Amino acid sequence: MRKQIVAGNWKMNTSVAEGKELATGVMALVNTVQNAEVIIAPPATHLTEIAKLTKGSAVKLAAQNCSQAASGAYTGEISPKTLAEIGVEYVILGHSERRTYFNETGSLLNEKVKAVLNFNLKPIFCVGERLEERESGQEKEVVQSQLAVGLFNLSEADFAKVVIAYEPVWAIGTGKTATSAQAQEMHQFIRSVIAMRYSKTIADKTTILYGGSCKASNARELFAAPDIDGGLIGGASLVADEFINICKSF
Repeated sequence: MRKQIVAGNWKMNTSVAEGKELATGVMALVNTVQNAEVIIAPPATHLTEIAKLTKGSAVKLAAQNCSQAASGAYTGEISPKTLAEIGVEYVILGHSERRTYFNETGSLLNEKVKAVLNFNLKPIFCVGERLEERESGQEKEVVQSQLAVGLFNLSEADFAKVVIAYEPVWAIGTGKTATSAQAQEMHQFIRSVIAMRYSKTIADKTTILYGGSCKASNARELFAAPDIDGGLIGGASLVADEFINICKSF
């Protein structure tokens, strides 16, 4: 059975004190979650403090980004080596906001994926199409290209450590959500592309999350789809009760 995951991407929200309070709230409720691994991704400024809180708990810690380099003259960047030392387990890579606002290319993201894996961290690799790409019928071509450039030069052993998050860009922070049928279609397509590149066995073991205005009111329907293994949650992860209710939607 594939691992089911719900990851909360806090983005650039909360002060350190607020973040510690939110993490404490999630930890207080995490034992009510039976069927999913629970991950939180605070801002980088919070990671050291929140790592102390979550150490030994059922709540796993993710970073929202990292450098492709382990060290060096990269002012303002965050080393995957340092993240591993802190106690981070996952790193979100390729989020549409990073691709759009910071011009992160597929080749750069591929370097970051390899750097993360080199320090035994697990990438949560995001793919997804913009509204104009969906409206022009290019969504599958776009997502297949993002997968191919970002991931498909990995060995089978390394690819098996990757979690994929499908995030239709037109549904992030807009209040719009892909229907469960639309989301399932793309998740099934992603799995078929993985099967073509690697094998059906590997594809069937790959966890694929849905990201895009997922909340407690629609999570159960989305997560019931056969190829959707959980969610990468944005705004709804900033409220502990709401986030935990999503985590319990299996």
